[in-house]
Amino acid sequence: MGKDSNTSWKKDNPINFLSSSVQKAERSVKQAMSHPEEIAVEHAFNSISHAEGALLNAEQLHEHMDTVEQSKEQLEMIKQQLHEADAIVKE
Repeated sequence: MGKDSNTSWKKDNPINFLSSSVQKAERSVKQAMSHPEEIAVEHAFNSISHAEGALLNAEQLHEHMDTVEQSKEQLEMIKQQLHEADAIVKE
């Protein structure tokens, strides 16, 4: 049972949650870029919004700031890619 609670803690850790959210957002954006359809772009925007919330939570900890900063930079790049995919959809 101790092992399960340890796994649960790892999932609930804000830094791990941030990393996971950014990875999900990146996958969503890649999907939107390869299949530029309105629903895929909308899903990617939602994933990014979720990752931004995770970023805010992680920043409040003032811990692992190197990881937080790296995730923030990665999220900015992902947002730029999504805007490109969104422009294709709107054409």
